[in-house]
Amino acid sequence: MKSKIALAFEKCKREKRPALITYTVAGDNTKNNSLKILNKISKHADILELGFPHNTPIADGGQIQGSSYRALKNGLKLKDVFEIVEKFKKNYPHKPIILMGYYNLIYQSGENNFLQNCKKTGVDGLIIVDLPYPENKNFAKKCKMKSINFIQLLSPTTTKERRKRIVQESHDMIYYISMLSTTGGKLKVAPKNILKKYNEIKRINPKKNLVIGFGITDKTITALKSAQGLVCGSLLCKTITNSLKMRQNPVTKLDKVVYNLKKKIL
Repeated sequence: MKSKIALAFEKCKREKRPALITYTVAGDNTKNNSLKILNKISKHADILELGFPHNTPIADGGQIQGSSYRALKNGLKLKDVFEIVEKFKKNYPHKPIILMGYYNLIYQSGENNFLQNCKKTGVDGLIIVDLPYPENKNFAKKCKMKSINFIQLLSPTTTKERRKRIVQESHDMIYYISMLSTTGGKLKVAPKNILKKYNEIKRINPKKNLVIGFGITDKTITALKSAQGLVCGSLLCKTITNSLKMRQNPVTKLDKVVYNLKKKIL
């Protein structure tokens, strides 16, 4: 049986467009608003990434750090993240949701216990930023046994030999980091150069679903739309920050932003 992530990519392929993958932080700016945001943007996004907030997010730039800070300040715990996922999945059982975060929280929770909660609440995939290949092999196997996609990361500096091994070991989605930066950095690499590197990886196994993240905004997304999927996160976190500063509704604002992103890749 195919995963919801694989089915989402198949649907986008039939529609001859890339998958739009959004990233927001669980609990930003409140647990209730976080759920409302997921419900709203799921109309436009093909796959939803939900970050579990962390107080030392090594790969995240200022916008996502701000989102994590707001969520942690409101007392959000890992159990609340699962509660948000569970409530979302009751409304949208077929929409893929990926949790993204850091291994420390999984370690503290216990791998088996964490994966059990993922399975129970309907998590479709996991991106663990600081658990690289090959150290992630055992955990990735545990994920596969639970029918949860473990999503491998590749970067511009990943060697050719290492790329091949990671692609071979990957599940239904691989995440290519477009540039050497934290999230939210200005796109420092020309889109054509990003796509050149992307296509080199894609040729290793054309059947694998490969997406691009980092530096994806409303200004850069169109130039990269030949990719299979594009991840937009910092722009959404920035939208929440600005909405709160202006005392506007972040749910409504994000709905418009994601709608416009979708329009640019059709």
